Formats: sequence, C-alpha cells, structure tokens
Amino acid sequence: QVQLVESGGGLVQAGGSLRLSCVASGRTFSSYHMAWFRQAPGKERVFVAAIRWSGGNTYYADYADSVKGRFTISRDNAKNTVYLQMNSLKPEDTAVYYCAADPSWYAVVIGLGSWGQGTQVTVSS
Repeated sequence: QVQLVESGGGLVQAGGSLRLSCVASGRTFSSYHMAWFRQAPGKERVFVAAIRWSGGNTYYADYADSVKGRFTISRDNAKNTVYLQMNSLKPEDTAVYYCAADPSWYAVVIGLGSWGQGTQVTVSS
C-alpha cells in the first residue's frame, strides 16, 4: 500500500485559487492511478477528479456543481506527488479534500484503495 499526505488547503475568498498537493510514500507511485475527492459538511464524500498512472488521461466530475473547467489534476511521478489546481473557487467548494490511490482505475474512481487524511479548503463569500 501507499501512504498519502495532503497539503495546500486553507481559507480563500471566492474567485481565488489554491493548489493542493498529495505526496505518496513508496517506490511504486508511478504505478498508481490517483484521484481527488471532497466532503462538504454534512454531506457524503464525492469524486472530484482522477488521473492515470502515466498522467496521460484525466477525468473530472460531471455533477451539478461541476469542477470541470475550474480544477486541474496533474501529477509529477518524479516527486511522488499529485496536484489539484483549483481556480475560480466558490463557497460551495468548501470541503475537506482527500486524495486516493489505487493500481485499478475503476477502484480509484469509485473511492476504493488508499486515502490520505484530508486537507480543509474554505471559500468565503
């Protein structure tokens, strides 16, 4: 298994930007697909974005308050790190953001595999 540590969260005004990082331990990071999820207060954890081990394919949530077009997932396998660049932030983006890792694409997209402890993002209006 891989251990994950997120960072980069904080308090930002609406319209601002943040970049989250998730550093993975272990020498097999490049074989893991990675994803970001978020959990707003009183709500379930939901998928945000995922990226394949090669970085060649990305996939974003397509629900009502979609992040597509505002958030970008990327990875640097040399640094064992996956990023989530968040632009044009809205108050409804307020949540704890978690990264996830799994060698299976299906598993990581549905929320199985290893999890980090999360990082809080708060967007003020």
